[in-house]
Amino acid sequence: MATFLIVIIVLALIFDYINGFHDAANSIATVVSTKVLTPFQAVLWAALFNFVAFFIFKDHGVANTIAKTVKQDFITLEVIFSGLIAAISWNLFTWWRGIPSSSSHTLIGGFAGAAIANAGTFSSINSGPVMQIAAFILLAPLIGMIMAFIISIWFIYSFKKGWGPKILSTAIILGTLLFLWERMETDPAVLQSQYESYVAQVLFHSQNFKWVLLSLIMLIMASFTFYLHNLNAHRANQWFKRLQLVSSAIFSIGHGGNDAQKVMGIIMAALIASDPGHYSLDHMVWWVPLACYSAIALGTMSGGWKIVKTMGTRITKVTPFEGVAAETAGALTLFITESLKIPVSTTHTITGSIMGVGATKRLSAVRWGVTVNLIWAWILTIPVSGLLAALVYAIVSAVR
Repeated sequence: MATFLIVIIVLALIFDYINGFHDAANSIATVVSTKVLTPFQAVLWAALFNFVAFFIFKDHGVANTIAKTVKQDFITLEVIFSGLIAAISWNLFTWWRGIPSSSSHTLIGGFAGAAIANAGTFSSINSGPVMQIAAFILLAPLIGMIMAFIISIWFIYSFKKGWGPKILSTAIILGTLLFLWERMETDPAVLQSQYESYVAQVLFHSQNFKWVLLSLIMLIMASFTFYLHNLNAHRANQWFKRLQLVSSAIFSIGHGGNDAQKVMGIIMAALIASDPGHYSLDHMVWWVPLACYSAIALGTMSGGWKIVKTMGTRITKVTPFEGVAAETAGALTLFITESLKIPVSTTHTITGSIMGVGATKRLSAVRWGVTVNLIWAWILTIPVSGLLAALVYAIVSAVR
């Protein structure tokens, strides 16, 4: 059993690595298509911030949700092994075809399909987490699209002179500061310590540092909009290129924090299946997050150029201004869903965000034919992965 467990952990990290290069396009497509960074620079940038997520996302809520998609009584090492083989196979196929399908849903579909084959019934699945995940197949890109549309309109409005844009940006700054105040540490012992200033409390004692980070990005962007009306098109474009480095970094943090946790959940499920008396979802083994964040960062460094082309050019043409809007909207969506402990697809999220910025120009700017094909791939991912996993499980059971 120990050898089989090691094989499963290795397979999980291989999947995590493939997830990285399969989903590299999520983080770098817009920053490459706008020529802010070269492809090589972009994958290094994204990989760095994929790993930075290790220091930010500490509650591992998404990992717990993934591990609980299948009822514990039906989780065996054979089930996890079959799910991983199916997920890796579908990921490699979609990468080869240049289809930006969801690595997250591939893993979930494989895990669930193998469990159903093991139990012979759908009752082996926890319907609550699965229904949440299924709902966000549509909700995640829709939220990303709406946020990207709103952010784009905000930027466009800020190019106009007058008090209106300034009042709007001031309101956003005040709202963000209020949000930070509410997130501030309120423990009396902390308040009486040497870190008594507001800034120090937020930076060093906040229990929600990921929100602090995202709020700082919003403050930077809101402050920047005060000066947009003074910039000509060329200078504005140069500034948006600089901002895109920030927005792509924050999206890469969200990508790492969301996707690495899914593999963490699978590895913990395998450890519990091998020794339920020793391991528990309430106590994450220290090396699991480190290994998973490292694997996804290394995978991102390998890149997935076919999918970069689809994401960065085929859906709609993207400028630096639109890249900032899309990446910021995608990051907001990922941070929100991670806090809700809902696993979502970063692929779906950034695709919806890119569609949102394209729609601000005109609806025809979005190549809806390409988008429809992507949606079909999204819909098919979970059932196809589930069927593959069930087939692998049948073979494994026969052999063992």
